[in-house]
Amino acid sequence: MIISLRAGSRLFINGAVIKADRKVSLHLLNDATFLLESHVMQARDASSPLRQLYFVLQVGLMNPAEEKTSRKTAHTMLVNLERAFDNEAVLAGLAKVRTHLDADSLLDALKALRGLFAVEDAIFKLSPGRPGATQGDFHERHNPTSGHGRFDGAGSQVSRRRRDSQL
Repeated sequence: MIISLRAGSRLFINGAVIKADRKVSLHLLNDATFLLESHVMQARDASSPLRQLYFVLQVGLMNPAEEKTSRKTAHTMLVNLERAFDNEAVLAGLAKVRTHLDADSLLDALKALRGLFAVEDAIFKLSPGRPGATQGDFHERHNPTSGHGRFDGAGSQVSRRRRDSQL
């Protein structure tokens, strides 16, 4: 695999950070787990539930010493997210994330999550990087363990009691 980097860009390979001082092409001759700088999410940008899951998985990918903890946290988050969302596209995407995690493919799990960000933004009516969209904001209003309900595709909550009585 050939990876091209511009001057000043960074690449994360198996926990190591590589910074290019000039335009360069790298030839990876064996299997390696890597992230391009453009795919790295900063903690301040993990402002929604799916982005928080992405960040947790990213930490495990970038820091092999944290991978076990990252996977355990991600599995717990997946269970909660599957309970919190009713949107079929999000649920299908989360199923793909779970499949990739079970197959030890964190990179593919991250790719699947990136594909869900636009759907999540539409559900929450957030623009990317919206100030004020914090983890606490999500948990206060929409914590799946708090009994407040689930999200339907329109971004509104469906009461568990009402939904369960319809079954």
